[in-house]
Amino acid sequence: MSQKRVLSGIQPTSDSFHLGNYLGAVKQWVELQDTHDTFYCIVDLHALTIETDPALLRKRTLASAAQLLALGISPEKSTLFIQSQVPQHNQLGWIMECMAGFGEASRMTQFKDKSAKVGSDSARVGLFTYPMLQAADILLYQADLVPVGEDQRQHIELTRDLAGRFNARYGDTFTLPEAYILKAGAKINDIQDPTSKMSKSSGSGAGVIEIMDSPDANLKKIKSAVTDAGREVKFDQSEKPGISNLLTIHSALSGRTIAELENEFEGKGYGDFKSAVADVVVEYLRPIRERALELLQDEKHLLSVLHDGSAKARTVAGATVDATYKGLGVVQ
Repeated sequence: MSQKRVLSGIQPTSDSFHLGNYLGAVKQWVELQDTHDTFYCIVDLHALTIETDPALLRKRTLASAAQLLALGISPEKSTLFIQSQVPQHNQLGWIMECMAGFGEASRMTQFKDKSAKVGSDSARVGLFTYPMLQAADILLYQADLVPVGEDQRQHIELTRDLAGRFNARYGDTFTLPEAYILKAGAKINDIQDPTSKMSKSSGSGAGVIEIMDSPDANLKKIKSAVTDAGREVKFDQSEKPGISNLLTIHSALSGRTIAELENEFEGKGYGDFKSAVADVVVEYLRPIRERALELLQDEKHLLSVLHDGSAKARTVAGATVDATYKGLGVVQ
């Protein structure tokens, strides 16, 4: 039986992924390579829905690619590519816009949330239409599965609705994708605000463990992490959210169970425990950061890997657009 195809993408909106990105998504992308036909995309066109500095966009796109490779995405196992290097994304994106209803697009929660923050007059049209481009991203590759968090399920439902509508009107053209809800795994929270998810938008950045930060910077962040009342190293999310979060991080990276860690640090203080967490994080991330920096220093090689991936992606995407145009009666 042929492998099911997986498609997922990540926006190049920061200089570094953080530990939550890795444990919540990319680590599972790496695992899926061994059992599925995987397509992973740096969705730089989606990053244009906000004001963008050209030099920064280029830098962050390459940094995202370097980190994905350093974290274990293999060009031999996966098709890794940049969205804008595959023009079929824009072509099918327009078709999906023409298939979607205005009311349908208006109900997308991310548009409602983001436009409410900036006001509808300031919101970009691209913010309104990007779910249709996202649908095209998925449908171009006839993806069976799309790894997403629970908050993205609405986007997969829209993609299925648009694909089903097209298939019913113009003939069977698209695979209807299913959401592959990423397993809960390690839920990593901000180490300064351990009741909130680790996120770049959380404020100062002091609570976010960055993959590309220097070992010293991450050491300092973890040693300054918020802890709780008392001295006992015990997992209790309601009473001890800070220590519970650090236990989760240690366990996720060391592979040891939380019960083992509780036993090891019984009778020891928070200082010893935070030092141990810092050592685990720093040594886990050190080779990943070093490999990403190596890749960024050899830009010619990095671009070659991405161009090869984009060429493979264009072959698949081109066949889908040809079939779509044929179904619509577009003269080719």
